Amino acid sequence: MPAAALPRGVQAVLVTSGQLRNLDPQLQVPPLLLANTLIAAFSRAALPRLAFPLLRHLLRRARPFRPDAFTLPPLIRAAPAHASAAQLHACALRLGLLRPCVFASGSLVHAYLRFGRVEEARGVFDEMPARDLPAWNAMLSGLCRNARAAEAVRLLGRMAGEGVAGDTVTVSSVLPMCALLGDWVLALVVHVYAVKHGLDKELFVCNAMIDVYGKLGMLEEARQVFDGMERRDLVTWNSIISGYEQGGQVAAAVKMFHGMRDSGVSPDVLTLVSLASAVAQCGGDCGGKSVHCYVMRRGWDLGDIIAGNAVVDMYAKLSKIEAAQRMFDTMPVRDAVSWNTLITGYMQNGLANEAIEAYSRMQNHEGLKPIQGTIVSVLPAYSQLGALQQGMRMHALSVKTGFNLDVYVGTCMVDLYAKCGKLADAMLFFENMPKRSRSTGPWNAIMAGLGVHGHAAEALSVFSRMQQEGVNPDHVTFVSLLAACSHAGLVDQGRSFFDMMRVTYGIIPIAKHYACMVDMLGRAGQLQEAFDFIHNMPIKPDSAVWGALLGACRIHGNVEMGKVASQNLFELDPENVGYYVLMSNMYAKVGKWDGVDEVRSLVRHQNLQKTPGWSSIEVKRSVNVFYSGNQTEPHPQHEEIQAELQNLLAKMRSIGYVPDYSFVLQDVEEDEKQHILNNHSERLAIAFGIINTPPRTPLHIYKNLRVCGDCHNATKYISKLTEREIIVRDSNRFHHFKHGQCSCGDFW
Repeated sequence: MPAAALPRGVQAVLVTSGQLRNLDPQLQVPPLLLANTLIAAFSRAALPRLAFPLLRHLLRRARPFRPDAFTLPPLIRAAPAHASAAQLHACALRLGLLRPCVFASGSLVHAYLRFGRVEEARGVFDEMPARDLPAWNAMLSGLCRNARAAEAVRLLGRMAGEGVAGDTVTVSSVLPMCALLGDWVLALVVHVYAVKHGLDKELFVCNAMIDVYGKLGMLEEARQVFDGMERRDLVTWNSIISGYEQGGQVAAAVKMFHGMRDSGVSPDVLTLVSLASAVAQCGGDCGGKSVHCYVMRRGWDLGDIIAGNAVVDMYAKLSKIEAAQRMFDTMPVRDAVSWNTLITGYMQNGLANEAIEAYSRMQNHEGLKPIQGTIVSVLPAYSQLGALQQGMRMHALSVKTGFNLDVYVGTCMVDLYAKCGKLADAMLFFENMPKRSRSTGPWNAIMAGLGVHGHAAEALSVFSRMQQEGVNPDHVTFVSLLAACSHAGLVDQGRSFFDMMRVTYGIIPIAKHYACMVDMLGRAGQLQEAFDFIHNMPIKPDSAVWGALLGACRIHGNVEMGKVASQNLFELDPENVGYYVLMSNMYAKVGKWDGVDEVRSLVRHQNLQKTPGWSSIEVKRSVNVFYSGNQTEPHPQHEEIQAELQNLLAKMRSIGYVPDYSFVLQDVEEDEKQHILNNHSERLAIAFGIINTPPRTPLHIYKNLRVCGDCHNATKYISKLTEREIIVRDSNRFHHFKHGQCSCGDFW
């Protein structure tokens, strides 16, 4: 026990039951005062096991040696568990020590809130005959620690109503609740309260105000508080830098970092986290290397996990995944967050396979147990690859660990089942989620899933339920709704939702909403209206908007408008080879081979590589991937697959199938065109599935590009011949082929 914890002038003794008589008889200290002093000392030293025997000794004695109002508060504050606090509460009631003095009651309020027992704390607080400022602050800060934001705000109002003036603890406790509630008006009210009570110049309060204004996006107000401060510390600078970074003003965040160093304040790891995120948003290689070098100079790369995680995250967001992996490999110690950061980085860069491999290494080599963030990071990888069986095992793990009740995990599970073609399971999971945890995320996920499966009417019905349950939609909700309308050709409903978003909910459309509108109009054949819509946009059209128009032009064969769209795309995103391929395919479809050569020469000149088309199918817990055209490494069952394809082709021809050679984008002979069509990746995957699964078993195919028109037609014939349901997910939507028909109604 630290010597400083004992009262001055008192000989250190081990106080146990029956040993009070061993105290020095020469001490001129009343026994109860001495006992209270020792109990307080042991409690402050976190040694309640030595204080409790002394309390029991006092309880056995008669007055005036019985415990008084000063005996129990230190013990209550040091209570190691809720049960201990409850026992001391009962003891205080029996001795009548609560009503005459606020000390014991205030300590009980503090203890109960420390253990999350809000109602018990409130009961003690309400029964106090008089409440001093520490009691109000204890109740207020306890509610805040337990995320009871609305109750904390109401308590502050009650406190003001009773004429109790708050202090720095009062204001700094309530301010974070304004951010939690997302209430910028309340933040201003609390700021005025601080000014009224002369607290607006206190460093602690100013730091809290900068932090809450930053989290609410009120950067001008945050800067005004910052500029008006007479003294600034490390927390001040970290708060303003974090506010600018979270608000997207990354240049201002970097400028503040330089100002921090010029002022003589040394940055810490939290500064580095905000700076790394700001640099990642800027997108500059030099900035990333500078941050990494700064970390190395401070030695944080060798001993600080938080700094290492921040650098890994920064490189991943800069699309420097190799640098992120190298930084990760050099970290001497890695925790679950480190692995989650790497896995998320792979997913951000479209590397789902690598994300799954990283998760396997985390389990097999590090022996780390997955946390909530791990599950949320890995599930999207299974969704992207259509690895249903692996995703279901992750579902079982989430149930075992209790994370299945987490709203973010639940949202990912709904998304997984929907993207793996198990829409009924996605709907079942959604319906079984507790209503209190069904925030906007799960609603958005199920609506998006219904939309990509072509069930637009059901998606709109779910939106109506969402409104009835009082869940406010966000911008993602309307992206899901507009996409659903686009896939189903519901142009009028789509226009209605676009207006509702702005007028009813006050949501300002972003580029994604405009892209959905252009896609919806374009798919419906209203190309001129889509073109006019783009020119009337209040924001500058991005590549997603022009890409939607180009895709519509390809569907409807409007080469001239497609040229306008492609010219804008080549300027906005010159390194995206997909747009060149789309334009080349448009020229090829109408036989303009000069245009094809011109676009392909642009691709060669910029040294761009065409994204290879691939399809995957999961059979017996193994994911098999097939690429269009001649395989670099032939599949072990290559001969069987080719034989099955020829057999299917002959049967299809016999019942009316006629190949559409317009989807062959090379100027070659007819026999070669047939060979090219027959070796599209989805057909290879379908043939493999037929060979390796029992008759009439449904097949789930996942394709990275849009399915071509001839393969779409051929798959309808195959579903009829084999009496199978064939579910194909391409880059746009799901196609459920059954009995020779497709769920999309040939509209995709």
